[in-house]
Amino acid sequence: MKKLIESKWEDILYLLETQYDVSKIIIDTWIRSIKVYEVRNNTIYFFVDEQRGKFGVDYLHKKGYDIFLLSSIREILNNADIEIVIDEKSNLAKTFNKEDSQENEDASYSKAYRDAIRRSNLNPKYTFDNFIVGDSNRHAYATCLAVADLPSQDNFNPLFIYGGSGLGKTHLMQSIAHYILQHDDEANVLYVSSETFTNEIIDAIQKNKTEEFRAKYRQVDVLLIDDIQEIIGRERTQQEFFNTFNFLYEAKKQIILSSDKPPKEIKSLEERIRSRFEWGVPIDIHAPDYETRMAILKNKAEMDNLTNISDDVFKYIAENIVSNVRELEGALNKISVYSKLINVDITVDLAKDTLKDLISKDSNTSITGELILNTVAEHLNISTEDICSKKRSQDIAIARQIVMYLCRNYTAKTLHSIGDIVGGKNHATVMSGIKNVKKKMEEDEEFNAMIQIIIKKINPQDK
Repeated sequence: MKKLIESKWEDILYLLETQYDVSKIIIDTWIRSIKVYEVRNNTIYFFVDEQRGKFGVDYLHKKGYDIFLLSSIREILNNADIEIVIDEKSNLAKTFNKEDSQENEDASYSKAYRDAIRRSNLNPKYTFDNFIVGDSNRHAYATCLAVADLPSQDNFNPLFIYGGSGLGKTHLMQSIAHYILQHDDEANVLYVSSETFTNEIIDAIQKNKTEEFRAKYRQVDVLLIDDIQEIIGRERTQQEFFNTFNFLYEAKKQIILSSDKPPKEIKSLEERIRSRFEWGVPIDIHAPDYETRMAILKNKAEMDNLTNISDDVFKYIAENIVSNVRELEGALNKISVYSKLINVDITVDLAKDTLKDLISKDSNTSITGELILNTVAEHLNISTEDICSKKRSQDIAIARQIVMYLCRNYTAKTLHSIGDIVGGKNHATVMSGIKNVKKKMEEDEEFNAMIQIIIKKINPQDK
């Protein structure tokens, strides 16, 4: 069976991508490289290569890709009795050879790794394990995983992450750094904010230590600079950054940058710098959809050991705070602290009272399917009757899909309910429409800009 699986491997991967909607980046980065170690009693034992190690095993299990892989194998081989196990090769060897030995200490707990975190200016909590993945950030997450796994590849250098405040850009950036250090704690990784970078330049100039500054930044293997838009208007900072960028890029070192907007929209940025930002991969993060907001809140509650919060409370927060992960977590923290101060249980009424200043009358509580439908119709100059009709002309179809996409992201409605808003479309049609809009937003900058304008009309507070 081992040879049969190997001969059908590409067919299995193709099915993963086309039927189970697993992205090509995920397949190429995490699944294509796993190998069959042994086949016994209708169980296939796969091993993850040494480079990906325990993190790769945990990632495949945590994200459910092992389940999709199993389903694909069963379908391709026409055998429903097959089971799979995915583990590190060394662990499988211990199992099959029946050797008793202790597992090596996890790199994330080693002293060398902890020292590397401090040296690199990283937040210990900002790892891939703690990042909640949803439709709004899935592409960015997969790209960051690919960069972490194989840094300094031309197609991903520089990596430019952009999006609004509080959506997780810093978390993703630092997750890459953590992953690299987990696999090589001697790697020279440095994370700084744009403000720190600028202040160090000013200090170096004042103390005549510019050569020391340059030596510090040009000997790194991975340089991460947050809020790069802040160097705008600072001529000397831009010059030093430009020289540092060129040096590291030519030396095949990984550069990772974040900004609140894409390179082309950063006003007054020197053209030579903007063009370099676009050499690699600009990826954006959107506001989290309802399911992701719920997952973020529940993950935060679990991490903070908040076990007495009902789904109704999570739902209230997720429905009313829609555009910012930081505000979501802050709202939950505020409710938790307040409940402890007055020694009462966390209820929806307590949440409403505690968050009344954060959730204004004019905020996200007023976002409804009807509002979205009317706003899209007005912006595209198409009647709501046409959007809800059975007409299939391109302009009407895309308007209908935009309504589906925005309802999915800015309301708590189910796919069935969203279908009802646009004339009784079924579950599959709604899912397909949402995917089409997301894909078009990623590929067409003008279309993406139009969607952002409509979002501002629907929710002016979504900055």
